[in-house]
Amino acid sequence: MVFSPFRGDQGDPKPLSAVTFADMAQLAGYDEGYLLEFKQEFSGSVKAKLPKIIASFANSRGGWLVIGIADADRSVRPVPRLSADYSQIIGELCRRHISPAPPFDVRFIPDPADSEQGVVVVQVEEGTFPPYVADGIVEVREGSTSGPATGSVLVELYDKATRSRQRISEFCRRTVYYIDPVPLFDLYFYRLGAGGQELPDRAVQNARAQIMAECFAAQGLDCHVQHAHDSLIFRASIAFDGMVPHSAIELFPDESIKLTVPAVVLAGQERAVALERLHDLCGIDAGASFNVVSAPDTLRRVTRLAGVLDRYVRRRDVPWQRYATAYELENMAGVLLWSADEVYVRYARSHGPLFCGTTDCRSRVRYLDDGEHGSFRARQFAGSHFFEACGLPLGSPDPEDNELVDALLRTERGARR
Repeated sequence: MVFSPFRGDQGDPKPLSAVTFADMAQLAGYDEGYLLEFKQEFSGSVKAKLPKIIASFANSRGGWLVIGIADADRSVRPVPRLSADYSQIIGELCRRHISPAPPFDVRFIPDPADSEQGVVVVQVEEGTFPPYVADGIVEVREGSTSGPATGSVLVELYDKATRSRQRISEFCRRTVYYIDPVPLFDLYFYRLGAGGQELPDRAVQNARAQIMAECFAAQGLDCHVQHAHDSLIFRASIAFDGMVPHSAIELFPDESIKLTVPAVVLAGQERAVALERLHDLCGIDAGASFNVVSAPDTLRRVTRLAGVLDRYVRRRDVPWQRYATAYELENMAGVLLWSADEVYVRYARSHGPLFCGTTDCRSRVRYLDDGEHGSFRARQFAGSHFFEACGLPLGSPDPEDNELVDALLRTERGARR
């Protein structure tokens, strides 16, 4: 784990979510420095300096800012609770003055003796995509203060951002093995800012695995755990030869995640009926060798497994904004989508059926800390982007496209497992 000035009963570093007002007494043993800064008041002058301080931590190795601690003797000097949330105030200051948005969390920790006053603790993570520019200046830590970066430091910061993007790109091409090549929809979540953390010990990994298994059960899914060389794979079924391939979640030590969902490919009479309907609607050759995928049944798989991830991050108290995400198609080239929903039938008659118009491909990477994903849910994201991957543009100006998205998202509730 990265540096924390707060320790638990066993001497382990405490995350911000576990810090209490009583823990402020531990700060008496620290001086301000490269990773730690104190402010006694939340005054106008402190507000003016906050973007510079936070940006300097993000451009360096991260750090902690504690407001309500005297600089001279580290005694606790509680600040008043404000009508607006401190995280909103500090977040807005950073949005206005720092570009890009740095990774940080804010907590107001009330005094148990008087809940109307307390301390403000800001934890800043080492940024993944520096430099972070505060009011036109790239600030870095210099001892216990911050100052403008020199030319060589700027080059190092840009190189770091380039390496980070390369790591994300490499992660978003990892493949979970299936015995037979089947059409797959993959969703990647790369944990930002975790590169400098130590790998968790076996007990921590086992605890995370137990939480994931409980999240599978809460979604009504079986869970079979398989150990890979650097991850755990949680499958919704035992994947032996001859069995229908089922969904999987791959969990990495830094809590990066990959979701893999095999499409529900129609066979036998179901496939024949779908092709016959598509032939009548838009002239598709009913005797062709297309793979035909059930849109509602595949969507149900996608959203149920993404629902497991939503439960997991809630249990782990990990904000989705700490992730970069992308989706990928495997073995989906030319696959036709079918739904008996009347809206889809009308759409296929006028526009043709939805199908994957590319060979294996990956979407662009989206960064969930961009200010546009404040209420992000993996289930909603996976459901809508499954259709984007299959040729239906999100946010299309065509009302028929939007009507179809709404209709297909509704049909998943009644679909098979």
